[in-house]
Amino acid sequence: QYNSYTTDMVKGLILAFRAASCARDVATVVFTAVGDKAFCTGGNTKEYAEYYAGNPQEYRQYMRLFNDMVSAILGCDKPVICRVNGMRIGGGQEIGMAADFTVAQDLANFGQAGPKHGSAAIGGATDFLPIMIGCEQAMVSGTLCEPFSAHKANRLGICMQIVPALKVDGKFVANPLVITDRYLDEFGRIIHGEFKTGDELAAGKELMKRGEIDLSLLDEAVEKLCAKLISTFPECLTKSFEELRKPKLDAWNRNKE
Repeated sequence: QYNSYTTDMVKGLILAFRAASCARDVATVVFTAVGDKAFCTGGNTKEYAEYYAGNPQEYRQYMRLFNDMVSAILGCDKPVICRVNGMRIGGGQEIGMAADFTVAQDLANFGQAGPKHGSAAIGGATDFLPIMIGCEQAMVSGTLCEPFSAHKANRLGICMQIVPALKVDGKFVANPLVITDRYLDEFGRIIHGEFKTGDELAAGKELMKRGEIDLSLLDEAVEKLCAKLISTFPECLTKSFEELRKPKLDAWNRNKE
């Protein structure tokens, strides 16, 4: 289910972040997933349907675990880089936004599932999005649940860096499904990073079929960021990211229950 999280995975992440936080030989945590389709798409709906539906006491404990997972990311004593290897949707977007940095391959989509799929984005998105992209854009994302591209995520400030991932005839090309070659339309509206339509979209899909996905540039970008972080004064870095996390932490701790 596109790297959705099960209860076991939630527990695993809590323990992994605690271990990394305490490990003396860890300078930076890279938070990612397998494959090139999805970073995470949120909770495992099969598990929800078969185990948690109609079992509110169990679901309440599960939500406590979920809160601990987000808190473990926000409270990690090392900087956390979210390496977005594919779509970051719903709860996946929430746990991704808890990280300090986001580096993404440009075929990835970002967004919420919420009211479109029978839930509300109260596992972090309603706390983090207004801080990170502003109240109006947060309202759009959290209620209309229309995904946006990595290019738009970069423009909105929810992703620090994007790199191409599609290789056609041995050469990397920008995501052919989104507008990347112009910033404004004829009316002055920002269209950079918006999804293509009509003939442009059809041509983009044909180009996608000819290409292959290669995440080597994503790994290179993440390694470079790790190298920059490891070259700082450790305790000064720790103090800095602890202070800079405060807006997220304040919003999260105030509202998580």
